Amino acid sequence: MRLNYHHLHYFWAVAKDGNLTRTAAHLHVSQSALSAQIKSLEDDLGHRLFDRLGRSLQLTEAGRLALSYAETIFATGNELSALLKDGEFRKRQTVRIGAVATLSRNFQENFVRPLLRLDDIEMVLQSGTLTDLLARLSVHSIDLVLSNRRVHRDAVNPWQSHRIARQQVSLVGKPRRSKRPFVFPQDLGNYPILVPGMESDIRAGFDMLCDQHRVTYRILAEVDDMAMLRLLARDSDAIALVPTVVVQDELKMGVLVEYCVVPQLFEDFYAITVKRHFQSPILRSLLQRRDDAVLGGTSVPM
Repeated sequence: MRLNYHHLHYFWAVAKDGNLTRTAAHLHVSQSALSAQIKSLEDDLGHRLFDRLGRSLQLTEAGRLALSYAETIFATGNELSALLKDGEFRKRQTVRIGAVATLSRNFQENFVRPLLRLDDIEMVLQSGTLTDLLARLSVHSIDLVLSNRRVHRDAVNPWQSHRIARQQVSLVGKPRRSKRPFVFPQDLGNYPILVPGMESDIRAGFDMLCDQHRVTYRILAEVDDMAMLRLLARDSDAIALVPTVVVQDELKMGVLVEYCVVPQLFEDFYAITVKRHFQSPILRSLLQRRDDAVLGGTSVPM
C-alpha cells in the first residue's frame, strides 16, 4: 500500500487545529469531503485516528503516532526546500520527559545524559507535581515521568511503573574532625539533622528505624525538595538524610562525606509510562540501563 500524502495532510491539518469545521473552511473543502478523506486514511492504515466524541475529535494513540510521523514528514519537506535554497539540513526527533519537581536534579541529569550525546534528538524536560505530570502522560503530551514513587495502574489509567534504580540512603555531612567512625543510631543525637518531609517514604522508613532503636533526633529542617536539601547540607553543620546521588558532586569534591549507610533504607527511582502499542526505541534503551549507569556511578554496593 502506498500512503496517500494528500489524505495525510488533511489529517495533519485537522489534528493540529482540533476542529473539523474550521479546518475544512481553511482548506476550502466541505466538511463531509474532509471527513471522507480522513476515513480513507484510517481505512488504509487499519487504525482509527480520532475518537469522535459528539462534535469534538480526540486523537487515539494511533492518531498521536500518525501525527508525530506527519510532523516529521512535512518538516522534512520544509527541510528539503531549505536545503535546495541555502544548503541547510537538520532532522531531529523530540523526546519529552516529565520529572517530579522535588526529585534530585543529579538523578534527572544522569537519566537524560545519553540523550545529550545524540545530535538527532531534541529533549524537552518538564517539571511539576506527579498528578499534573500523569495528566500530561495520559494524553501523550509527554512520553515518560520520572518519580521516586510507584504509581499503581487501575481500570482507567494503565500506568506502568518501571523501577530503574535503587540506592541505599545515607547520612552525609561536612568532614568530621573526629577520626572515630560514626555509629548509627547512637550518634544521631550529636547532630542536627536535615530530613525529607513527612510524606516521603525515606522519612517514614527512617522514623520507623529510630523508633525500633528507641532513639530520638533533632530536626534542623524538613525539606521536600532534594535540590534544597543538597544546598542546606552543603552550607550548614547539620547532617542530611539522602540517597548519595543527591550530593554526588559534593562527595566527589570532598565538600561532604558519607557518615554512614542507613541499614535497610532505600530510595527507589521510577520511570512511569502508559501502556502503548507503539513504544519508542529510544525510551526503551533508557529504561534498560543498569542502576549504576542511571545513578551516575554513585550506587552503594548492596
